[in-house]
Amino acid sequence: MAGLRLGPLLRYVDWETGSTATVWVEASRPCTVEVRCADGAGGTAPTFSVAGHHYALVVVDGLTPGSTTAYEVLIGSRRVWPPEDSRLPPSTITTPLAPGATPTAERAAGDDASSAADSRAPGGPADGRAPRGPADRGGSGAPDAPSGVRVSFGSCRWAAAPGDGNDPVGPDALVTLATRLAADPAAERPDVLLLLGDQVYADETSVATRRRLAARRDLDEPPGTEIADYEEYTYLYDESWRDPEVRWLLSTIPSCAVFDDHDVIDDWNTSAAWQRDLRATPWWHERIVSGLMSYWVYQHLGNLSPAELDADPVYAAVRAAPDGTEVLRRFAAEADAEPTRTRWSYRRVFGRVRLVMVDTRAARVLAEDRRAMLDPQEAAWVRSAVLDDPSSYDHLLIGSSLPWLLPPLIHDVERWNAALCAGVRGSRWARFGEKLRRAADLEHWAAFPDSFDRFTELLREAGSGPDAPATVCVLSGDVHHAYITEPHWPKGRRTPGADSTPGPRRDPAAGSGTTSGEAPTARILQLTCSPVHNSVPRSIRAGFRFGWSRTGRRIGRALARHGRTGRSPVEWGREGGPWFGNQLMTLTLRGRNAALTLVQATAGAQGAQLEAVLERSLTLEDEAIFGHSTEC
Repeated sequence: MAGLRLGPLLRYVDWETGSTATVWVEASRPCTVEVRCADGAGGTAPTFSVAGHHYALVVVDGLTPGSTTAYEVLIGSRRVWPPEDSRLPPSTITTPLAPGATPTAERAAGDDASSAADSRAPGGPADGRAPRGPADRGGSGAPDAPSGVRVSFGSCRWAAAPGDGNDPVGPDALVTLATRLAADPAAERPDVLLLLGDQVYADETSVATRRRLAARRDLDEPPGTEIADYEEYTYLYDESWRDPEVRWLLSTIPSCAVFDDHDVIDDWNTSAAWQRDLRATPWWHERIVSGLMSYWVYQHLGNLSPAELDADPVYAAVRAAPDGTEVLRRFAAEADAEPTRTRWSYRRVFGRVRLVMVDTRAARVLAEDRRAMLDPQEAAWVRSAVLDDPSSYDHLLIGSSLPWLLPPLIHDVERWNAALCAGVRGSRWARFGEKLRRAADLEHWAAFPDSFDRFTELLREAGSGPDAPATVCVLSGDVHHAYITEPHWPKGRRTPGADSTPGPRRDPAAGSGTTSGEAPTARILQLTCSPVHNSVPRSIRAGFRFGWSRTGRRIGRALARHGRTGRSPVEWGREGGPWFGNQLMTLTLRGRNAALTLVQATAGAQGAQLEAVLERSLTLEDEAIFGHSTEC
């Protein structure tokens, strides 16, 4: 008899119609999975098989726009979710109102009926309250009040639970958020959760996972205690998603994800020399193929809309095959060998908010004479995704697992190191630069100077003109602390190669190496939040703080002179932070107003709790969101 092995995860909710969603599950055997909603919506999907595991991504149709409805998961006629003994609230799908629609008395009555149905579901709240969704955020409660979008984000979650109850890195922010929301089903929830990389750690396994690895192979042989193949990757997702509170949270809050290095290996695709060294090992091919296969199954598929899924030839081939393993293996091997054949980046829309999630790992060009964060096709796609139809959004969010703007000293060190590796100071300095690049993890946007400059100019363009959005926010993680920084465009500063990528808003007559245009009218910010559950040594904390200091800036300028790197097209200062701890940021976007909250998970006598350490408006009309916020 087939059962539910993992999930469900609510992944995609359609903000254009408010009537469609996708739910991901892993079953124990081949079967047909059904999602059945309290309001009559639903969908079914047969499982597809990969490496002895069975998955389904169910498209749920017929949802009521502007509502919250409970759902169940069935295999055959047997309900497998929620569990019979669940103490958690029902899993729900919250949909926005369709564009231009307003709440009506009939819809309100329907919501009341849905809430009553929710209260009768096993494990449901006794008072039948429904959680607050997008349509509830109109501030005044008037039918024509603008609804808001709440976007929570973070990265770097080492999911292993401590065996003795004493967590050396502190409470898990995602578990703490789940516990808080489960305890108060009527509390305001995020509309979407952005997981910005390192959802699993293939190179840093827990004691429990190592025991499972040791039961199937000799850990004295490479890759040792790291993940070797697809089956072992499934152990990581089990560990990350099986916690009861997290499992419930991911079944209720839609999520978007993108990988970072630890999803595969530390410093993945740092350089061409790094890649050559790894490809020469006997275990790497299986590791990278399995890493991309598992990412496609567990994370990437849920990032896509039903229309994108229908158009995906790999998804069609895997579903059509009795066993999709070899189809997916070929795809993953080709994606590693020829990155231009695959696009992991994607775009999502949440009302008047546009999200562009950018792959900053697999799409790199590593040859020193053409080094780029994004290959030309990927860069052109990102440019189009950002600049297309600018009048359709009020806020632009760009998800980049790696921060665009770092503490200035670290930025200058990476730019200097890139120049050394390119040979600006000769072969001896180039060899030193490569060793330093690997030892110090110098592989963020600043380590790809041309890409940094082009990306910076792209953000300036996105934030300029009569249709400019109110805010452009780059959302990142990776660096195990949180901070806010805001760039400024010095007038007349030259932007090397800024216009060398074709796309919308570009003057075809413009050459590369142009002078940057006027400063943008939108507020452009780097918002960095990491980790969700991890740590950073005190020495590294001190280094990050020093990176913002005046002395650090002076050292950075000296390195720039030595590396002949020239000046960056922008300057920036610290607007908030650094904050250290397990944490999540939340953007609340309503109309052209924006506000930011940072919460940290702290241990207390009553257990872990989320403590707000920052509540700040990002736009002038702060009273619309935070009556007590502090301006940057």
